[in-house]
Amino acid sequence: MTEKPGPCCGGVSRRAVLAGAGAGAAAVALAACSPGGTGDVQITAPSTPAPVAQLADVPVGGAVSAKLPAGAQILVTQPTAGDVHVLSAICTHMGCGVVPGQGDLECPCHGSTFDLTGKVTHGPAKKPLQVLKASVQDGQVVVG
Repeated sequence: MTEKPGPCCGGVSRRAVLAGAGAGAAAVALAACSPGGTGDVQITAPSTPAPVAQLADVPVGGAVSAKLPAGAQILVTQPTAGDVHVLSAICTHMGCGVVPGQGDLECPCHGSTFDLTGKVTHGPAKKPLQVLKASVQDGQVVVG
C-alpha cells in the first residue's frame, strides 16, 4: 500500500509527520542526558529571610525535600542534632534532581551521592551541592 500525501501539511504524508515528531521527541530526551549537559545551575536565595521547613520535620541524620519561595527545589539536612544545612537539590553532574536517601543524598539519574553537608561521596559528580545560608529561628529553618 502506498500512502499519498494529504491535503494538509504542505503535501507531506501523515507517516512522515509522525516520524518527524518521534525523532524530535527522541532528540529532546537524549539532550537531557547528553554529556553536553551541566549541573552548574546556581539557585538564588531569597533576598529576605524565608522559612523553608520546621526543624522538627527534619530527621537527625537525614534530610527532607523543600522549596524556596520562588519554587527552586532544595534539601534541608540535619547531620547531627541542631546542625542544619540547606542545599540545592540540583546535581552538579548533569542537573538532575537530588533526593534524600538513607543518611545521604542521592541522584537517581546517574548514581551520584552526597553526604548531608553536600560533599560528593560517589561520582560521577565531582562538585559538591550548592550551599545556601541558613539558620534556625523559633523552630523553623530559615534561608536568606
